[in-house]
Amino acid sequence: MDLALKDKVAIVTGASRGIGKAIAEKLVSYGAQVAIISRKINDLEKVKNEIKSNNIICFKCDINNQNQFKDIAQKISDQWGNIDILVNNAGITRDKLLLRLTESDWDDVINTNLKGYYNTIKIISRYMLKNRSGKIINISSVIGQIGNSGQSNYAASKAGVEGMTRALAVELGGKNININSIAPGYIETHMTDDLNQEILNNMKRNIPLNRLGSSQDVAELVCYLSSDLSSYITGQTINIDGGMTIK
Repeated sequence: MDLALKDKVAIVTGASRGIGKAIAEKLVSYGAQVAIISRKINDLEKVKNEIKSNNIICFKCDINNQNQFKDIAQKISDQWGNIDILVNNAGITRDKLLLRLTESDWDDVINTNLKGYYNTIKIISRYMLKNRSGKIINISSVIGQIGNSGQSNYAASKAGVEGMTRALAVELGGKNININSIAPGYIETHMTDDLNQEILNNMKRNIPLNRLGSSQDVAELVCYLSSDLSSYITGQTINIDGGMTIK
């Protein structure tokens, strides 16, 4: 399958580990030039060194700060001449039951997981509107669709991302800009490594494919949505959950 990402310029937020790291690696493998962004520059440097490519650069950035991200976007454009792909992956959790959930727990999650995406899309869409082309992929979560106890803030942020994706698909579609969301289910990451076998088995019982997904599964879908092969797909949320949400 020819994804034709050679010389495309991509930005991946939250790329210091897990799904974001896998996305960056896969985009580079398909020929894209990738700028990885996170609040932890040391972790980004490790990712860059592991990928071992001239097609990757890294920047420390808090996507809650629109001006900071704007400056970095300009640096990326100055270096590589264009910005073709934006992958919004940065996200945090502050899980607590409602009565214990503080206002700062709520605000921190909404500001990073939802407002942060607004910040990056607002800045990068200007480059894409100028070029009359672009691909935006927002990483959401099935929790935004089915909910989960102790995650009202996280669920609200991810449901908001999916609503924003649909609205902006209508707004930007006439300018040849595609915007879609990916909603992962249970994915094997450093967080699932700490779960005991009984919990993992219970999770798998709710998944028709009877296994957790991998970061690579998500990364391959990101690359497809970043390519011209997905040129007639926009405004969609694609679940990558092993069938969990159909039960």
